[in-house]
Amino acid sequence: MIVPGQKIVVLGLGGSGRAAVRYALRCGAVVRISDLRGKEVFEAEECSFLTETNVRYETGGHTYDFLRWADMVIVSPGIDSAMPLLARIEGEGVTVIGELGLAASNISVPLVAVTGTNGKTTVTTLIGRLLQAAGKNVFVGGNIGTPLLEYVCEPGRVDVVVAEVSSFQLEKCGDFAPDIALLLNITPDHLDRHGNLEEYGRLKMKIFSQLSAGGTPIANGDDPLCRKLLDGEGAVSFFGKGRDCAAVISKDTITVSRGGRVEEYSVAGTSLAGKVGVENSAAAILVAVKLGCSPDSIQRVLCEFISLPHRLEFVAEREGVAFYNDSKATNSGAVIAALAHFKRDVVLIAGGRDKGDDYRLLRQRVGEKVVKVVAIGEAADLLAAALADIVPVVKAGTMEEAVFESARNCAKGTVVLLSPACASFDMFSSYGHRGEEFKRAVLSLTGAQKRVGMEKTG
Repeated sequence: MIVPGQKIVVLGLGGSGRAAVRYALRCGAVVRISDLRGKEVFEAEECSFLTETNVRYETGGHTYDFLRWADMVIVSPGIDSAMPLLARIEGEGVTVIGELGLAASNISVPLVAVTGTNGKTTVTTLIGRLLQAAGKNVFVGGNIGTPLLEYVCEPGRVDVVVAEVSSFQLEKCGDFAPDIALLLNITPDHLDRHGNLEEYGRLKMKIFSQLSAGGTPIANGDDPLCRKLLDGEGAVSFFGKGRDCAAVISKDTITVSRGGRVEEYSVAGTSLAGKVGVENSAAAILVAVKLGCSPDSIQRVLCEFISLPHRLEFVAEREGVAFYNDSKATNSGAVIAALAHFKRDVVLIAGGRDKGDDYRLLRQRVGEKVVKVVAIGEAADLLAAALADIVPVVKAGTMEEAVFESARNCAKGTVVLLSPACASFDMFSSYGHRGEEFKRAVLSLTGAQKRVGMEKTG
């Protein structure tokens, strides 16, 4: 808890950092900001916020003297909480905490926390829609759009909080205690920050060790690493194809039992059809059933749900070649899942800023599905080194060049898929910016009217 007069430093002024500053000021604290950006850039980009809050700040990096002044340092998710400076001040008695830990004591309604390498935003959004359709007032936020601390500042009348939770946020999550904890999958990601898959998996598993008394753990029973890490952990509600799963998947159908009654849900013909969509649906259904949503309202939402932008988003078709935007696929696991949607003859556009991923993990699926890889960004050479012996790899300097090269000499029935396996920050401001540039290049190439919406599977 933050008390009046307490000295607070907020590390990193992104969306979460701004919410932390406002929350701390609301509690009567004395607040400072420490940010990596240079002074001119920081003041230009944060001018209105600095005018609004009138807080002191340091720029160009984080210094011991500035942080040592504080009683508490609030670490934004983008800041590596393992940095030696934080360990030093923590050893001297300064409390170091993240957004989740700070919000924890201020959430009094049921809390659903969703984590995993891929699918978090879709599942968090889908759970929110399922609960809203059942007549519940729901806050949906966390790592998706609205920071939890914004809810804490303006809680309103809410029946359930649904939070997307990242591995970064779990590093310093304090007493964060969800009532339902959902783990979707674990594949290599953010290894540039976490060091190795074991540490990344350990952080994801924290969502279960943080469960409230009597809380419900839900996990992907078809994910080998989830199974391994949860072995011996007690009663877990799994979703997947196994007999021990609480939500059993068969093609595009999910079967669950409730109060001795068997319920069957179908996503066939919806934007959630396919391996990834049906897994996401099964996970969300288990949460909805736990929180008392009716079968009719669940099925209605599944039928009406539209896939989120930049996730296997159908863009256009030109002379029998279909273009898909999967810019949100920022790791190898997401690309492997995306390729599973298509039968064969895929031209894959991949690359960007490397996050320590092992692109050799792509080899089997690329060998089965892909006829050419167009590599972009800083990781282009790494992708070529991993894949060039099994599929032709060409490099492109811009998204426009990548789209042109992908479409060149394509046969009818070919799919051009942007699914980068990398972060976007070498060439673009975000995965969304990257996806929009891809769509712009495709629509310019095709001359077609903009056709973006429900995913279409090859």
